[in-house]
Amino acid sequence: MMRKRILLLLTLAAVCAGLRAQNVSDLILSEALAVPDSTGIVDEYGRRGGWIEIFNTSQGTVNLAGCYLTDDRTDLRKSIIPKGDLKTKLGPRQTTLFYASGNGNDGTFYAGFTIRPGRTIYLVSNDGRTIIDSLAVPADLPVGKSVYKTANDLRQIEFETQATPAVPSAGMPNIDMNAATKAQDMAEKDPHGFILSLVAVTVVFSALAILWFLFWLFFDRPAKKAAKATSVISSEAKGGVEKSAPSDEIAAVIALAMDMEQGGDVYAAIALAMDLYFSDTVHDAESFVLTMRPKEGTAWNDKKQNFRKLPR
Repeated sequence: MMRKRILLLLTLAAVCAGLRAQNVSDLILSEALAVPDSTGIVDEYGRRGGWIEIFNTSQGTVNLAGCYLTDDRTDLRKSIIPKGDLKTKLGPRQTTLFYASGNGNDGTFYAGFTIRPGRTIYLVSNDGRTIIDSLAVPADLPVGKSVYKTANDLRQIEFETQATPAVPSAGMPNIDMNAATKAQDMAEKDPHGFILSLVAVTVVFSALAILWFLFWLFFDRPAKKAAKATSVISSEAKGGVEKSAPSDEIAAVIALAMDMEQGGDVYAAIALAMDLYFSDTVHDAESFVLTMRPKEGTAWNDKKQNFRKLPR
């Protein structure tokens, strides 16, 4: 039963981890264009208008269906992303565009509002209450320019809204190509690798120290305690009591046995037990305990054993 419970908990943990890796909270509003110029992109109806770009920062596929887009903080369910369209599944590190045509009935990827400078666009979770991300559109945003978020490195996925308007790059990840990566920064700061070597050695020795402590805590200490307890018992059994005379417990056992039993076999057993006890040849680890159990069916008391066959 316990094994089944553990297996169930591990399965639930794996499912939760998988769901977290493909959660809508990994989506961001990466770019937006309010007023296009003559070079702006054309939607499926041949129109040029504003658009909103959404980027999936995770390594898993995220389904946008059921989420909302809005430019009104008091109306978070202004424009819903319809369900039932397989194209709403956004792959890892991929982008998708939503045309801000003002009519959500134009299609799956059309928002029910137009983008106005000075407003803030919100991406709302499918519960209709949780704001996943937001992107403020400057009031002085020039025509044909977009507001966007950029990341120094896609592995970091740390996007920041840029204050300077840029040429629209719909459908392309916004990356600062001139920014140095962490590896490049490390190569510049530590050209000979001393810092990296020191960190590696510190990590290895720290791990060994932790392993030694765990071994000492869970394995070495109990073994030493058991050995110490065995040593104390052995010491008490051998040298803790003087063997010149039996203790009160042993004397009581012997007296009780002699009082309840009769016959030469009982006396012989008592004598043998006492001889073994005082000669330190007893292998019993019990302290001050003599176990005596008469065995039925012995021939010790058989009178015919006393007969001798005399020669004729």
